[in-house]
Amino acid sequence: MDKALTRVLRIDLTKKRTWVEERPNLFEKGLGGAGVAIELLYELCPKDADPLGPENPIILAVGPLNPLFPLASKAVAMFKSPHTGNLGESHCGGRVALALRLAGFGALAIQGKSDVPVYLTVHRGRVQFRDARALWGLSSSLTAGRVLREIEPGSGARTILRIGRAGERLVTYANVIAETYRHFGRLGLGAVFGSKNLKALVISGTGTIPIPDPPRYQKLYRELWERATRSDHMRKYHDLGTAQNIRPLNQIGALPVRNLSATRYNEEPAFSGERLAEGFLGRRLACSACPVACIHLAILREPHPVEPYFYKTTFVSYDHEPLYALGSMLGMESPEGVLKLIDSAEVWGLDAITTGVVLAWATEAFARGLITEQDTVGVKPSWGDTQAYLEMIRRIADRKGELYWTLGQGVRAASEKYGGQEFALHFGGNEMPGYHTGPGALLTYLSGSRHSHLDSAGYALDQDCLRAGQNPPPEELACRLFAEEARRQVLSSAVICFFGRNLYDWETIQTALGVLGIEKSKEELMALGAAILRQKYAFKVREGFSLEKLTVPMRAVETPTPLGVISEDYLRKALAEMEQLLRGDDGLAGDA
Repeated sequence: MDKALTRVLRIDLTKKRTWVEERPNLFEKGLGGAGVAIELLYELCPKDADPLGPENPIILAVGPLNPLFPLASKAVAMFKSPHTGNLGESHCGGRVALALRLAGFGALAIQGKSDVPVYLTVHRGRVQFRDARALWGLSSSLTAGRVLREIEPGSGARTILRIGRAGERLVTYANVIAETYRHFGRLGLGAVFGSKNLKALVISGTGTIPIPDPPRYQKLYRELWERATRSDHMRKYHDLGTAQNIRPLNQIGALPVRNLSATRYNEEPAFSGERLAEGFLGRRLACSACPVACIHLAILREPHPVEPYFYKTTFVSYDHEPLYALGSMLGMESPEGVLKLIDSAEVWGLDAITTGVVLAWATEAFARGLITEQDTVGVKPSWGDTQAYLEMIRRIADRKGELYWTLGQGVRAASEKYGGQEFALHFGGNEMPGYHTGPGALLTYLSGSRHSHLDSAGYALDQDCLRAGQNPPPEELACRLFAEEARRQVLSSAVICFFGRNLYDWETIQTALGVLGIEKSKEELMALGAAILRQKYAFKVREGFSLEKLTVPMRAVETPTPLGVISEDYLRKALAEMEQLLRGDDGLAGDA
């Protein structure tokens, strides 16, 4: 294994101190990425730590395949989530993994809290603490685009991570933006940055990565490049991106609409991937080390309010999840309106999925009289009202007013305070993703380590069940989803983008690691994935999480899926089986 990959850069914001630790055993055990990050989180985050306190660490980690192979483009962040109170994990593309790896580190851990706003720079292996008081309060895009990009050196192998107003104001689902169109999105890393008075992190790298067997490496690289650029599966991501999912989900009645009170539009939504490509698509971009270019940018032209023939042109990155959350979930009809909401979440530094679900809950709560115009300070949210939602997004980011302060903590907190828990769509505290396909999706949201649709992709298993015409027994469902989530731990330790999950089967991962001098059998990799997943679960349990006590959202089991209504009893049986799998034969793996 490359020795530089086993180096951990440690940063103490309180004492303005940095040091480097050589941790070869850590990387030999966890490989990299998620496997290393969960070990460091267990080590550095005290039990019952305040997620917004100085003791909560920010951990970034990369893996041995970054950025050497196609789609090995992600970096992993771990922290204790201020949104759920347990495991915080998020993955980001762009140039984050490239910059950290070429800077000569496999992981970075930030602890403490600065006495004044700062941003950090890592150039040529040296860390500097820079005053960010002049940047505090600026939007994320302005901070990066007009300030840091101009005053900080480096290009190409440089990443700029930064927060917006929402992170500064400690909205629990504030995100961290990288390279303008990529994010550490869910579970509130932006709020952890803000709690530490950390506005931004700039990393640049000029190093190299040794290849033990260049001819073998080049042969495998060419094979993977060809498969990535020519396969029909990967073409979906290039042509339309995940926005392609809107049309089929609407057709089968699996697209959450108006806070999941419905599962389809009468006609194809105006913001489907096909319609956006025809009317708005302006550019495609790719993360470093990726030939697919799945990042789709829409061109939004808005006329000047006074001057004729003057227009503001904005590029807006879109994919399925923000289109669902700030589109169908809010009953939106106008594609321009959806794009404006996505752009607003970007400017303020908010996770788009949670923002949309929060607004959907608030809209229904307002219609039912649980919150009033006095609570909303004059805003009257209604389905499809772009201007009302834009104003609410701004107020949530500013956290001015009791209602908006509470909405800044998510649906769970809002429903506990104002009522409406029967239509509050959160799973373990994290808001619902954009697939209401059946029991696989719901079990993934409930039991997945991040409560994310990408944890075990139950929505894909639901499609298999739909074709077969029946649901599996709950115990079988749990076993299949556990196996898939365990496999994904290996991908996120290597670190490979989940879009490349079919490209990187077990044999391909073994071969890629072998080219770099890391010999792992399939059985060893499978055991590693299960161990990482169980250690994540152990961390959650240590912080008070319980699958047995988990609330199943009433609206989710009342609204039919393409596979029918999914009963809570069925899900409880699947959760009981999942708990046994996550505990393992010897109890909680990794519990220290």
